[in-house]
Amino acid sequence: MKLSKILIFKIFLILVISPLFLNVPKANTAEEIKITYSIFSRTIKVNSLKTFAKEGKATRKLKRILKATGSSDKEIRSVLNKDFEIPITIASKLVYSEIGNIVLSRLSSIIHPPRADDEKTGVLALRSSVIKGIDLGNGKINLIRFFEGYPTKTVILDVNALSKVMNKVESISELLDFFTNSPLDKIKTN
Repeated sequence: MKLSKILIFKIFLILVISPLFLNVPKANTAEEIKITYSIFSRTIKVNSLKTFAKEGKATRKLKRILKATGSSDKEIRSVLNKDFEIPITIASKLVYSEIGNIVLSRLSSIIHPPRADDEKTGVLALRSSVIKGIDLGNGKINLIRFFEGYPTKTVILDVNALSKVMNKVESISELLDFFTNSPLDKIKTN
């Protein structure tokens, strides 16, 4: 009898106290992309980019930024909407693999959270964004879902760092082909 009263008291205590400690706030998703170039910066709302990708409608601010790319709206929309189908288990293996860590650490200099002082924070955010983006797309990811899965309100896109990488790679399509075909075949068989 005494044991059951103590057990009931403990259960009651756990039920009362647990919401205080287990009330984990909902993870943020990116709301804006801050594009930095040297001392200049521009901010794009992820929702306006999503609307542009789906419907082709762009805000005045977004039109100015897109015009600066020198690409047609059709090409940009194609890049934003390009789906990559990858099972979440394979993506997880890839982003936690040795080559995945190398790629993510290099990408973390281009895409990172604001005030990220170390590479590790950027890598963790990228990893999270890939996994959550694939989950949002039910096994498919594109750039919009990638940004929607990013764990901070603001994503920094450093154009200087991006241009350094692009100078080393002949084409982005070669890079995408390499990372979406070659390593995945090896991971699928393991």
